[in-house]
Amino acid sequence: MLTLYPEINPYCEQWIGAGDGHRIYVEQSGNPKGIPVLFVHGGPGGGCAPQHRCFFDPSRYRIVLFDQRGCGRSTPHASLEANHSAALVDDMEKIRTALGIDQWLLFGGSWGSTLSLLYAQAHAGKVLGLILRGIFLCRDQDVQWFYQHGANQLFPDYWQDYEAVIPEAERADMVSAFYQRLTSSNEIARMSAAKAWSVWEGRCSTLNPRHDALEYFSEPHLALAMARIEAHYFVNKGFMEPDQILRDADKITHLPTVIVHGRYDVICPLKQALELHAVLPRAELHIVRDAGHSAFEPGITDNLVRATNDFARTLA
Repeated sequence: MLTLYPEINPYCEQWIGAGDGHRIYVEQSGNPKGIPVLFVHGGPGGGCAPQHRCFFDPSRYRIVLFDQRGCGRSTPHASLEANHSAALVDDMEKIRTALGIDQWLLFGGSWGSTLSLLYAQAHAGKVLGLILRGIFLCRDQDVQWFYQHGANQLFPDYWQDYEAVIPEAERADMVSAFYQRLTSSNEIARMSAAKAWSVWEGRCSTLNPRHDALEYFSEPHLALAMARIEAHYFVNKGFMEPDQILRDADKITHLPTVIVHGRYDVICPLKQALELHAVLPRAELHIVRDAGHSAFEPGITDNLVRATNDFARTLA
């Protein structure tokens, strides 16, 4: 079974002005003359971490990581101003142009799969291929499953902690109730809601409980950005048209695509990967039998690293 490549440090870090007051953190590692690959993180609002560099052979890839608007090292932190999916797609194009990259491979999981697909559908000629994990189509039913009714039946004990910050009278629309608190002027209410929201996601992200995942999602800087930005996107239907990703799949059917999805993914159920594969029939679909949602579960990591190695050979 393949594991992550050893930890590496970036050879270049910079901030790119994206307009609307946003500055986007961008880093590069690996081989400056290698195959360009863009790591597209989840959330929205999750930000990048050092281990995200390690899915790629550093001798063969020019590894580009960036923190999307409002999260990670991008500024202003947790900002919702001019933060929407079209802006994120534009930011990716700004990064590609600024780095002098003609075409690149996209590697995205969860919301990162959503954003990678949106970018590819808008700029197919700039994409060498797609490696997608934990498919999230960002439709109403997909959001409702995890934040209203569905996942709560599988993790009712964790759900009790999640819903505890919302009065019973408001629980018919949990996303809106959280959004009101996450955007309020009450700092204590904001942080309490942010932690409950983020910890709920962290607890459900792996098939087997992992303390390191819970610590990661509990960190206040990450929790506030992810909870605020996710709720902002979800109350606005992802700033997408209904079924937009599936509807526009014909724009990218020619792109080599690998889909990796855990069979027991509770955050983004497997059905979403099957629906995407149905409209991208030439894509490879790998269902990992003993995994949930996280990219760092052994079977998921193995499939993702195999995919990057395969692309390295075919794109060389």
